[in-house]
Amino acid sequence: MTSVKAATRFIVFLGFVSFFADITYEGARGVTGPFFASLGASAAAVGFVAGAGELAGYGLRIFSGYLADRTRHYWLFTILGYTVNQLAVPLMAFATTWPQAAVLVILERTGKSIRTPARDAMLSSAARTVGAGWGFGLHAAMDQAGAFLGPLIVAAALASTGNFPQGFLILAIPAALALTTLTAARITYPRPDLLESAPPQQQNLPRAFWTYVLAAGMLAAGYADFPLIAFHLQKQAIAPAAGIPLLYSLAMGVNALGALFFGRMFDRHGLRVLAAGILLSSLSLPLVFLGGLPAAIAGMSCWGAGMGAQDAILRAGIAGMVSMDKRGRAYGIFNAFYGVMWFAGSAAMGLLYDWSILALVLFGVAMKLAAAAMFAMWKPHSPGL
Repeated sequence: MTSVKAATRFIVFLGFVSFFADITYEGARGVTGPFFASLGASAAAVGFVAGAGELAGYGLRIFSGYLADRTRHYWLFTILGYTVNQLAVPLMAFATTWPQAAVLVILERTGKSIRTPARDAMLSSAARTVGAGWGFGLHAAMDQAGAFLGPLIVAAALASTGNFPQGFLILAIPAALALTTLTAARITYPRPDLLESAPPQQQNLPRAFWTYVLAAGMLAAGYADFPLIAFHLQKQAIAPAAGIPLLYSLAMGVNALGALFFGRMFDRHGLRVLAAGILLSSLSLPLVFLGGLPAAIAGMSCWGAGMGAQDAILRAGIAGMVSMDKRGRAYGIFNAFYGVMWFAGSAAMGLLYDWSILALVLFGVAMKLAAAAMFAMWKPHSPGL
């Protein structure tokens, strides 16, 4: 088996893990907003919990990434994180108050925080072998295929029962499949770092990395989290509760296609391709929050396309500028700042929603345009960027 074939198979293996995992937690995420509303939460509470979840999901990665690099136990952190991440979702079926549900949302995000830097460090070795943009784009596409199916499964459960707990319980099946596939991947590829011809080790993270982190943080602050979008769609009676997961599913389908397209374009044209994806995603805010159902459908498509560009390119960019021995901490630092900014942006949007929806839209668009400008003017510091 050539190194390219082996690398591709490893990417597909982890892609199936993410496929089943995303069915689980993205299926739940598609109804988190309406579920919280049914438990009596306010828009500010939804925005705060969504932001706090992302803060846990990103902020703790600075520690897990550092420890993964320090110990070289990438598989250990990956398996532990997926286990916590996947078990938290079915347990939401037993939440009877929104604070209880909030704890599980944050716990699920914490599991993701534990496993993502280690998993992405392993994945980067394979992706660099086949083309970083394409490798991460392929993984993201499989990931988002699961995110596409998850909300459909939950929507079907809601349509037939009108019962949120039933929707959460059925997600225990893909959660078990994710953990089983992950175990098989660990047995088949015990040393995925050997898939890459190791570049020279770096003493410190490059200066360009910190500029990159700042631009990505501004992008994160401008993204409206889906629970707040779902809250708006239900509160304004733009879409029925059973139809809201379908809109999220649409966005995830567009996300998958966008990840493949933008990943390939990144390998050909570099990081500036991300600016185009950000500009497209900025249209989602006025369409979703200021229009009716047709505008919301178009807005969620733009939202998904922008997320696809992020999923394929942001991780690939780091793989291109940081050596393997420091990628765990690089992904950890990157995601920690990204999560802090996502939390700040989500909390701000939740507060702005209760005051002025137009102000929410203007805030989000301004942050995205600033990030797009930084990526559009990016000067390459290493091959592929």
